[in-house]
Amino acid sequence: MHYWNEHFECMSRDEMKVLQSRRLQKLVDRVYNRVPHYRTKMMEAGVEPGDIKSVEDIVKLPFTTKQDLRDTYPFGMFAVDMDEITRIHASSGTTGKQTVVGYTARDIDNWAECMARSLVGAGASRKSMVHVAYGYGLFTGGLGVHYGAEKMGCTVIPVSSGNTARQITILKDFKPDILCCTPSYALYIAEELYASGCTLEDINLKAGVFGAEPWSEEMRKEIEGKLGLKAVDIYGLSEIMGPAVSCECLEQKGMHIQEDHFLIEIIDPTTGNHVPEGEKGEVVFTTLTKEGFPLIRYRTRDVSCIDTSQCACGRTTARMMKLCGRTDDMLIIRGVNVFPSQIESVLLELGETAPHYLIIVDRVGNHDTIEVQVEMTENFFSDSVKYIESLEHRIKSKLDSVLGLNVKVSLVEPKTLARSEGKAKRVIDKRKM
Repeated sequence: MHYWNEHFECMSRDEMKVLQSRRLQKLVDRVYNRVPHYRTKMMEAGVEPGDIKSVEDIVKLPFTTKQDLRDTYPFGMFAVDMDEITRIHASSGTTGKQTVVGYTARDIDNWAECMARSLVGAGASRKSMVHVAYGYGLFTGGLGVHYGAEKMGCTVIPVSSGNTARQITILKDFKPDILCCTPSYALYIAEELYASGCTLEDINLKAGVFGAEPWSEEMRKEIEGKLGLKAVDIYGLSEIMGPAVSCECLEQKGMHIQEDHFLIEIIDPTTGNHVPEGEKGEVVFTTLTKEGFPLIRYRTRDVSCIDTSQCACGRTTARMMKLCGRTDDMLIIRGVNVFPSQIESVLLELGETAPHYLIIVDRVGNHDTIEVQVEMTENFFSDSVKYIESLEHRIKSKLDSVLGLNVKVSLVEPKTLARSEGKAKRVIDKRKM
């Protein structure tokens, strides 16, 4: 079995707890003394650094939210002087100011370490050629993967996203074995690959490291079938570090969290209390080693659950299950919680349409409506009105049953829905909330 850093990846649960407790104590002491925002929040909560003696004491500390980051924009949460900041990234954020994150040289090195572990878990080796089609720039994806692959000693192709024809030329001519991009872009690359007359014989992909958006098991099967690779899920967010906070191994049974660097909690989003292991809740992270931009109990809004049992790969780190949505991506339609990933699962399970869809939510009078536009495939595209009506009816029945709502389904012609080279836009909410 291959590990990048066996000492940390295979540490016993007790050893990990001791390490995390020691690092948490240091972190709390440091932010209390260096970040006025944290000192104020801790004083308001009546907690001092000396009160934190082990990971169990984390519940005494207040949560950090995206609003805190906006209130201290741009550099108010940094814990070092600006001359120690080596790099700045920022996430676009759909509302309000962008989230600005800073890294020291050691932060960048730790990030590369986590990414190297993730790539090894996905089957990469020093001999691998890694095709990075995540965006470079302020988005953390491209450079995050890039530095980890370089740390491993891989050959890196920094293609960035977009210019899909060039992506396909490189896949054919350079023959990289690892592809890194968003899952929706991987499907788009596959679609264009076949449209250009290529087959699996023309490329050499063995594994794909896909993240930056939630995706279903059905979508995984679709990508694996079309690109002839093993598709693993990677998780990260700019605020915590970027990609490789956690990543699946080839067992594909949950994403191994780099627990020596990140302490995870799963909470009930309403009460803020911990939920039992295995139960779904909101993911909360504390960065145990970040120097530039440390975060304590950051509410990610992502929904998942964890498993601390040892994986068949031999790693002992806790695993996050695939995200089943976000508490803020969650649509509430007539009192029912709906995640786009539920709709995606239904469509891909039926397998008679393309994996491209758009959810349109509106309010007519006081009544919420939901329409799902689904693209047909060339194979199943038919002028037969009877066939189209029958397929629409089957999709609608399944969606109505899964969601517990009355859903309008509209089949649209192949290649009519907008494609994404980054995160796919799946929802248009026209309601005036």
